Amino acid sequence: MDLSIFLTAEAWISLLTLIFLEIVLGVDNIVFIAITTDRLPANQQKLGRKLGLAGAMVMRCVFLCFAAWLVSMTKPLFTIDFIQLGGHPLTITIRGLVLFIGGIYLVYKGIDELRSVMNLSAEKAEAAGAENKHQRMLSLPVAVGTIMVMDIVFSIDSVITAVGLANHLIIMIIAVITAVIIMMVFIDAISDFINEHVEMKILALFFITAIGVLLMLDGVGINSGIEVLDMHMEKLMVYFAMVFCLMIEIFQMTYDARLHAFMKKQHRKQLERVVMGYPIEPSNAVDDDFSDDEDLKRSL
Repeated sequence: MDLSIFLTAEAWISLLTLIFLEIVLGVDNIVFIAITTDRLPANQQKLGRKLGLAGAMVMRCVFLCFAAWLVSMTKPLFTIDFIQLGGHPLTITIRGLVLFIGGIYLVYKGIDELRSVMNLSAEKAEAAGAENKHQRMLSLPVAVGTIMVMDIVFSIDSVITAVGLANHLIIMIIAVITAVIIMMVFIDAISDFINEHVEMKILALFFITAIGVLLMLDGVGINSGIEVLDMHMEKLMVYFAMVFCLMIEIFQMTYDARLHAFMKKQHRKQLERVVMGYPIEPSNAVDDDFSDDEDLKRSL
């Protein structure tokens, strides 16, 4: 193994670029892991996330070791002449089949989880008792296996991108390992945040469903052909929409929290005045523009 390549600026630029791309292209994978591990018992969720990411890292490193085969995944297997896209017959590749099948699963997973959320399945199972709640749970091996299999779908483009950007296997593997370690640091906080806030979970499920649709379209060769950060423009637009909606939700949650704290403070103040025997006018129920002395004068 020739480590002298790290004495060149090109190697470091390739490494940093690949780490950045692996993290950006891994956002949808993190969201999927958060949704999947939510079905694990609470005491196994953190372990499931870590094992899922570790398994994903192993899968990606194995993929990179077969770089030549990965490149061949984009070669046509056969064409369907009676289906024309842009004046050309539909071309089927291994990559296209994997993306299409993975997209179908993501659409199914997103819609099924959305239906479960809207039907209050988790709340009903918890209210019905431990036995019903257990029926919704996944075992740790099933959850980790599901994450590893779906990582094949999520990682195809990022791994092929790594093969195209870097000429040395060691750079690709270091980039993948570094990106996964960074994701491991933040995966628990992101997952807990998504699962503790229903509105965030619904947003994440819509995101997963949208990514599934894009994967299906990409699998059959339907895309804009415009790439930014090694992503098709339409996928970048979904990411932008996701961030935009996320910011709206965060602002709404911040507003709700501040309003709740303000109302709680006002109610505590009213209670203190009632205990002290001072009457309170309804119009001053949440009025904080007057001092205590002025409030007292107005109440007499």
